[in-house]
Amino acid sequence: MSLGVPGSGKTDSPAPPPPVRRLAILGSTGSIGTSTLEVVRESGGELEVWSLAAGGNLDALERQVAEFRPRLVSVATAEAASGLAGRLGGKRPEILHGPEGNLAVATAGEVDTVVSAAVGVAGLEATYEAVRRGKRVALANKEVLVAAGELIMAAARSSGAELLPVDSEHNGVHQCLHGREAAQVRRLFLTASGGPFRTTPREALDRVTPAQALRHPTWNMGRRITINSATLMNKGFEVIEACHLFGFRPDQVEVLIHPQSTVHALIELLDGSVIAQLSVTDMKMPIQYALYYPERRVSPENRRLDWKTVRQLQFEPPEREKFPALELAYGALRAGGSAGCTLNAADEVAVAAFLEGRIGFPAMAAVVAETLAAVPGRRPGSIAEVLEIDRLSRERAVEILAGRQVPV
Repeated sequence: MSLGVPGSGKTDSPAPPPPVRRLAILGSTGSIGTSTLEVVRESGGELEVWSLAAGGNLDALERQVAEFRPRLVSVATAEAASGLAGRLGGKRPEILHGPEGNLAVATAGEVDTVVSAAVGVAGLEATYEAVRRGKRVALANKEVLVAAGELIMAAARSSGAELLPVDSEHNGVHQCLHGREAAQVRRLFLTASGGPFRTTPREALDRVTPAQALRHPTWNMGRRITINSATLMNKGFEVIEACHLFGFRPDQVEVLIHPQSTVHALIELLDGSVIAQLSVTDMKMPIQYALYYPERRVSPENRRLDWKTVRQLQFEPPEREKFPALELAYGALRAGGSAGCTLNAADEVAVAAFLEGRIGFPAMAAVVAETLAAVPGRRPGSIAEVLEIDRLSRERAVEILAGRQVPV
């Protein structure tokens, strides 16, 4: 049977295989990094790991190197690099370390897609350089845009780099906006589960423990992001990200508490129509979307919504007085400049202190607020300046924390 053009006498030749996408993964041993590698396993060879950057989890990194055979690997320190080299023996990739190693991983000429999933500002410089060089960046690291959004977006506009969000909410927004101009949108809604204390009385938050705060009701995430989900600071970070990524004003972006975590984002168009993106709570969904965009790939059955179980979709406004971190993030967004960098730095210090039992749950927002008030705002002109503001903000947060912490 001929599948060619009628009357041509020709048959269709087999479709050429899709081009291989070569990946660099910053933060390969973390939650997003390991989920990305699961998507690579499922890709049938369409995705190739070219380079990896990790911190100090050498056990996990050794397994990743053995399975995916990257050409280049970076770790946090020279000691870790030496340890990894000893583990891998003679047949091993090039091993680098520190910020220079991260840069090499993200900017290798063979890499076309960088997955930015490093924790904190560790991957900021490498992500910026990847954007500046026009690479596609699958962005999962919130700190990149919270701390340096203006610089990152300016670099993307200049180089033409694609920024594809991996955060489930921003990934949902990207899908909702597909083919639509931002001018058609009246409002953008980001959803939040509400965390473990959604129904906890405000006066009881003084007594909650780190163990309680780490019990997220719907997502399995790292420790800091889980605590930030409990305070709603994470959602505040996402508001900042959304404004940078999609060009919305702060007053256009609203947060909705949605305990089921099934709807990840909604947009309201000028005519009142609302478009929503729904999916299961599995980060491999947005990762797959970002790596293959604009194409779609079939997902395993366990990543498809079971509509028999979707009984209720509940939405409610957040209690801003109960969770002041959300308003702090809006304030930093409106201030612009270095405020986002200070917000992120102070939050990281405060979350670490809470996890160590040195301050109570409500004190985290208080430490951030005092740090924002104490650190003068400015408009950084380079990533080096952002990193210096980050350092100064952390130092000021530590000083403020010293006057608040309780004996361990």
